[in-house]
Amino acid sequence: MTHQVALAVEEFEKPLIAAVNGAAVGAGMDLSLMCDLRFAANTARFAEAYIRVGLLPGNGGCYFLPRLVGPAKALELLWTGDFVPAEEALRIGLVNRVCSADDLMQETIAFAARLADGPPIQTRDIKKLMYQSLRTDLRTSLETVASHMAVVQSTRDYKEAILAYKEKRKPVFEGR
Repeated sequence: MTHQVALAVEEFEKPLIAAVNGAAVGAGMDLSLMCDLRFAANTARFAEAYIRVGLLPGNGGCYFLPRLVGPAKALELLWTGDFVPAEEALRIGLVNRVCSADDLMQETIAFAARLADGPPIQTRDIKKLMYQSLRTDLRTSLETVASHMAVVQSTRDYKEAILAYKEKRKPVFEGR
C-alpha cells in the first residue's frame, strides 16, 4: 500500500508539505520523506528504525533519504536506526523548518497558502522540472525547461506577473 502512496505522491502536481509533530519512525518517516517539504515541531524526532526490527526500509527510505541528506548520512541513519531530533534534522537538510509545536500547523498552513497564491502552471512545472532534473544531465534539463518556457510565457498569470512587477504591486493570479 505504501508503495502506491509513494508512486501517487511522485505524480502529484501540487506542492506537498508534511507537518511532523511527534515521532516519525519507519514508514512514518518515509511518508514525510515523500513530501516536497517537511516542517517539524521542535519536539519532533525522526528515525529509519527498520534495522532495529530486522527489516529493510521498504517504503522509499533508501530512495528519498540520500537525496535529502547525502548517501553517507543516509547510510548512517539507515544502519543505526538512530533518532534525529528536529534541530539536527534541520541542520542536515531532513526538514525545511522547525517551529514550536503550538505554531506548527499555523506556520505550515500559512506557507502552503503562500504557495497557493502563486501561479499554478508555473508552480506545477517547477516541481515537475526539478524532480526530472534529478534523473537527467544538465543539457537535457536545460532543454526541457526551455520547452516549457513558451507555454508558461503564454499564460495570463505570466502577463499578470510582468504587469504587477512594472506597477510595483503584488500579482493576482487567476489560475487559483
